[in-house]
Amino acid sequence: MCLAVPGKIDSVTDRDGTLMAVVDFGGIKKDVCLQYIPDAQVGQYVVVHVGFAIQRLDEESAMRTLREFEHLGVLEEEFGDGFELAARQAGLANPNG
Repeated sequence: MCLAVPGKIDSVTDRDGTLMAVVDFGGIKKDVCLQYIPDAQVGQYVVVHVGFAIQRLDEESAMRTLREFEHLGVLEEEFGDGFELAARQAGLANPNG
């Protein structure tokens, strides 16, 4: 499953003509394309789907959603080490560890 996840913009850069950002998803940081929201700024919250920021979100809503995702284990499933997660679910040792 692929979710849209809220995150906070830490930095914005132009990478080879593409507007990119480092976005913090509750402690997990990923590169995100800002082309759909080119006026997004550092400190704002955005909803990210498959690596693209698709809309802005207020801080309260973002934090509430991140807390719920964390509680449900969604952030680990979405951003964690897929090999480690699969090994744990199968009762095996982590192939990367």
